Amino acid sequence: MTEFITFFKTLTPTGYLFLGLTALTLFSAIGVVTARNPIYSVLALIATFFCLSGHYILLNAQFLAAVNIIVYAGAIMVLFLFTIMFLNLRKEDEESKTNLTKMASVVVGGILMIMLITIFRAKSAQVPTVSAATFNNKTGLVENLGRLLYSDYILPFELASVLFLVAMVGAVMLGKREAGDRHF
Repeated sequence: MTEFITFFKTLTPTGYLFLGLTALTLFSAIGVVTARNPIYSVLALIATFFCLSGHYILLNAQFLAAVNIIVYAGAIMVLFLFTIMFLNLRKEDEESKTNLTKMASVVVGGILMIMLITIFRAKSAQVPTVSAATFNNKTGLVENLGRLLYSDYILPFELASVLFLVAMVGAVMLGKREAGDRHF
């Protein structure tokens, strides 16, 4: 208990903001999973994305925060909402789940939680500390990110672009109608 007290005494206002954002992120992420209405689940996911963008800003990654808000909280959530609106969600679908499937999901979730706790408690997974003397305040800016992407990480960057191109062509080919298909 005294470790927690000394931990909170050493926190700066930014540390309190980080902990508050973390708590809000966890509550909204739990809301994504536990919401009965899919629309509420999507809204909780949007709140989670905004909280994660707050974390990115606190970690001095402004570009990543802006991209997270624009791409995920904006475009992807609109896509999710359209998908949910087009689905025919009925109450019978929830009742069709058996106790066996519910129990299996609890067991798999518990195993995943135990694995994550084991990984985080391992000595090799300790978070490195950053000193104020060696900290570069321009780390998360677009200029430095672009320099890294086009120098040290050019091969993974280009492979990701080829992967996106293949996925786009595959989506077009799967969505293409054949001559004899019915139109819905």
